[in-house]
Amino acid sequence: MRSRQKIRKPKGESNRIKEKDERFRISNVGISTSINFRIQGHMMTLVEVEGSHTLEEVYESLDVHVGQSLTVLVTLKAPVKDYFIVASTRFTKPVLTTTAFLHYKGSKTRPSRPLPIGPTYHIHWSMKQARTIRLNLTANAARPNPQGAFHYGTIPISQTLVLANARTKIDGKLRYTVNRVSYVNPTTPLKLADWYNIPGVFDFKTIKNIPTPGPSILGTSVLDFALHEYVEFVFQNNERSIQSWHIDGTNAYVVGYGTGTWNVAMRKRYNYVDAVSRHTFQPNPNSRKCLEKSPPP
Repeated sequence: MRSRQKIRKPKGESNRIKEKDERFRISNVGISTSINFRIQGHMMTLVEVEGSHTLEEVYESLDVHVGQSLTVLVTLKAPVKDYFIVASTRFTKPVLTTTAFLHYKGSKTRPSRPLPIGPTYHIHWSMKQARTIRLNLTANAARPNPQGAFHYGTIPISQTLVLANARTKIDGKLRYTVNRVSYVNPTTPLKLADWYNIPGVFDFKTIKNIPTPGPSILGTSVLDFALHEYVEFVFQNNERSIQSWHIDGTNAYVVGYGTGTWNVAMRKRYNYVDAVSRHTFQPNPNSRKCLEKSPPP
């Protein structure tokens, strides 16, 4: 994100017609920093998150975390002029801000300051907003059955994994670990070793299903699942910075958020009805995120 003091007139700005609905697709393509997105003088109706149709809740601003995308509808019913579109960093010091213009057709008035204020640190605010993003159970996609017809909350869980990330040093070098293991690529590709049953490339016992005490190590961490197993993932973030997790090639239902250390009693607060299915997740600082999913074939 590039912060600038002077707001330059955008090249090729498009005309927006009053009383029309505009669709905005917002993606955070960064690698480390969450952003907050807002439009001066306008409310946004959230309609989609990473391919899932959501309940059409209305927001003044929305947090978009690393790797995440969402779609909003904006009704252009404000007085004819130009307005600031603002994106600012979350959970950072200092806060970096960048802007664009929303230009109404026929406007001759440039956007006026101050910029709309967004949240800065406010971790709990971000977590509460995430809980409001829920699946629209009456929406259809390119299939005959309505979205939400798959009742994930009634499927028995076959195993639970609690994955705790940490920042540490191994042999004097800065490393990042999951359940005390800092991943190292083997000389033989994992898929090749698995297909030909090549011994010594990886071991399912390298990484544990739950955090355990002890020193951090280097290793090739591989988790073992059976086809069509239904698994509960808990991402435990004990660091002071937000983390981003991505499950490649598949989605999971985000059923719970919370602070502190996870325990089984917290399942009582899971959303077993209309959780959003997504592939990128953001455990907040000193927080946890709970998912339910079936591993890909």
